[in-house]
Amino acid sequence: MAKEGADMTEETEYMIDKNVKKEIDNVETSGNAKEMRAVILSGFGGLNKLRVTKKAMPEPQDGEVKIRVKTCGLNFLDLMVRQGTIDNPPKPPLVPGFECSGIVESVGENTKGFEIGDRVMAFVNYDAWAEVVCAPVDFVYKMPDEMTFAEAAAFSLNFVAAYMMLFEVANLREGMSVLVHSAGGGVGQAVAQLCSTVPNVTVFGIASCFKHAAIRDSVAHLFDRNVDYIQEVKKISPEGVDIVLDCLCGENTGKGLSLLKPLGTYILYGASNMVTGETKSFFSFAKSWWQVEKVNPIKLYEENKVIAGFSLLNLLFKQGRCGLVKSVMDKLLCLYEEKKIKPVVDSLWALEEVKEAMQRIHDRGNIGKLILDVEKSPTPLMASDSTETSEAGEEEEEPEGDNDSKERMPFIH
Repeated sequence: MAKEGADMTEETEYMIDKNVKKEIDNVETSGNAKEMRAVILSGFGGLNKLRVTKKAMPEPQDGEVKIRVKTCGLNFLDLMVRQGTIDNPPKPPLVPGFECSGIVESVGENTKGFEIGDRVMAFVNYDAWAEVVCAPVDFVYKMPDEMTFAEAAAFSLNFVAAYMMLFEVANLREGMSVLVHSAGGGVGQAVAQLCSTVPNVTVFGIASCFKHAAIRDSVAHLFDRNVDYIQEVKKISPEGVDIVLDCLCGENTGKGLSLLKPLGTYILYGASNMVTGETKSFFSFAKSWWQVEKVNPIKLYEENKVIAGFSLLNLLFKQGRCGLVKSVMDKLLCLYEEKKIKPVVDSLWALEEVKEAMQRIHDRGNIGKLILDVEKSPTPLMASDSTETSEAGEEEEEPEGDNDSKERMPFIH
């Protein structure tokens, strides 16, 4: 009976996957619309839920621009989307991705401020990982002439988030101190650069040991993420720090609050500790949630501490603060043109290499931002991984042991 139940489960899962694939195919082949390549997430789960395929090309509506995409940003949040660990995700199949850069190909009616041929970067509420994207003008920004498309895809989300947390939420000023987790990542590097634009700001960075040599010059004090960094920070600054930027959550929440000086600000802007394996884990989610220190408002009052949260995408797409974000982007572009800040690009990947790129982020192997380059040809060893299918339309399984022989980093910028 147990074997019969297992067979039924496998058969049910097979039929679900087949139905999802049929739904994708129906979306892709409907009508006579022009087609484009895009990364499709067929369902929430592991890397095998991603594939590159053709789908109908969108056309701009009123107030939108149509962008021929050159590059897309890849963030840890995209891993959480794939696993289905975010609140109220859209129903798959869907095209992931929240930021891109490219060239304006056409504009919709009543669209002002952009012309065909403009080089732009844009925030997108999903759908970014494709050859063509349509976005409302409120979320699109012209690129400086000297900025590359890879830099643009590494710029918008990371630097806007870092700037708003530091200056809009925490009110960073001269002489303050900042502790940032994942100091080697895209946001971490943006935080370090922005802190350097304010006199006498001390940056404490937490990162894996193997990243220290590469990022040592960007932060004043570096600590291994696996050691008791609280005691190490207090040896240097007994009172603690003014600002803590936490993208991990879990046990780091209590540690961050304990490190705050009076009038200090702790900001949670991610929860990567909830992602442990390739697929969603209820145990990891529950463990991380359990480890979060329960905040007592009376204690905050007595200790003169501030706890805050920040989500740039919610601010843009749910709370309608695109005007504020635009003003921040204008300030950031001035800093870029003054050569005071510059995005750090870890590596470039073809669309067909999206699984390997995601694995690099999951392994916390990147220093700076991973970029999907729409025009890049995949490395031959990777080319079949995201696109090859059997005659029945099912994804081919890789032979065991083959992963170790694959090149994981085709191009480092």
